[in-house]
Amino acid sequence: MAGEGSGKQGTGTRLVGAGRKPEWTGAAVNPPVWRASTYLYEDSAAQEADRLPNADGLFHYGARGGPTQWALADALTQLEPGAAGTMLYPTGLAAPVMALLSVLKSGDELLVADNSYDPTRSFATKALRDYGITTRFFDPLDVKGFAALIGDGSRAVLLESPGSLTMEVCDVPALAKAAKARGLAVLLDNTWAGPTGFQALRHGVDLSILALTKHVGGHSDVMMGSVTATAEYYPRLRRHSLMLGQQASPDDAALALRGLRTMGVRLERSTASGLVIAEWLQGRSEIAAVLCPLLPGSPGHELWRRDFTGGCGLLTVVMAGGDAAARDRLVDALALFGIGYSWGGFESLVLGVHPERDRSVMSWPKDAYAVRLWIGLEDPADLIADLTRGLAAWSAA
Repeated sequence: MAGEGSGKQGTGTRLVGAGRKPEWTGAAVNPPVWRASTYLYEDSAAQEADRLPNADGLFHYGARGGPTQWALADALTQLEPGAAGTMLYPTGLAAPVMALLSVLKSGDELLVADNSYDPTRSFATKALRDYGITTRFFDPLDVKGFAALIGDGSRAVLLESPGSLTMEVCDVPALAKAAKARGLAVLLDNTWAGPTGFQALRHGVDLSILALTKHVGGHSDVMMGSVTATAEYYPRLRRHSLMLGQQASPDDAALALRGLRTMGVRLERSTASGLVIAEWLQGRSEIAAVLCPLLPGSPGHELWRRDFTGGCGLLTVVMAGGDAAARDRLVDALALFGIGYSWGGFESLVLGVHPERDRSVMSWPKDAYAVRLWIGLEDPADLIADLTRGLAAWSAA
């Protein structure tokens, strides 16, 4: 929904009130779920008058959405100061896909941070190649090296901060400045912190990408993504998305709106619990490193303090020795941490991860066995007791 993000109210107030326009909600607190493929016109003149306008808030056809989707898109736009609008997508992966397709064409080059989400990397190296678009990976911690890497055919850069799996925090403003000096579009997967923890557009980003499946949904029952863009890029994003038939369902939008209202308090709890557990893990002899930007002394902490206003309970630990079998024993011994993909829900999750499989430039030792933890809403003391059992199983192995 096109509109101006506002930073005048506090984050909690905006999370409660954003997107709740009376023409969409009526007397209800939440917008009703408008399920419709067809909207009817009063007469032929009204139908003809609607032929050219192409904006949210105007009934046209179900593929352009309705009040439920418009309310969510408007809310996300309001949470991102400087945004012109937001587009919604049926999965988290569809969001970076559509953002990239809206700024690239055949013959262009895309620069991708080497610590990016694996499905996004795969899309860039495989699907974009079929479109005649080349991809080069770079170390996002090397700002000077990035600036030197930009070529005449470079048209966009895709960042993720903190990085997927290994939590590196890059200097987004510096990388964005270098990119814009050469005319590149700057895209950021901002799912880890979201707009309440990192105001992407204010830090030089043009298109901010979210997997709404994570924090916004918050209950592990919805698949959605979004891209929020500046006035320069939003029209292109909207045009390409609609041409390629991208739209989220009203039912999923309603679930995401429900999750959005409580996202602030859930993130506060997850962040606080995550820091408690990170500090506890840091003191364990079984752990070689705790990769958590919230943790003083952890890589990226100073940049996190400078640029972020929040975080979340997603962190990775590197085991002190052992092997893959020992790492798996740890994971399998946990009772309160479910083994599953995704994160951002109310329940804690664990995965043994393999960063070395998803690196082209940055190094990751093959014998550095890592475990990613999502800290949910359970009591931290219970999670620590569960991790204690898991570490005992690792030691025994």
